[in-house]
Amino acid sequence: MPTITVDGPIIKSLDKKRKLVRKLTESARDVYEIDDIVVLIRENPPENVGIKGELLIDRMKK
Repeated sequence: MPTITVDGPIIKSLDKKRKLVRKLTESARDVYEIDDIVVLIRENPPENVGIKGELLIDRMKK
């Protein structure tokens, strides 16, 4: 069964997580033509994420 892993910043809204899982599952179903799709969300706090050499938490302050 295909597994989709999303690594990203924390998603604060449970509804947004549901939407993300639903849309990723729908897209994968269209391609694989099977129903058993697993979606894993790995959330990382902004102090643990760097973008272009700068911590996300610092970029958020700007």
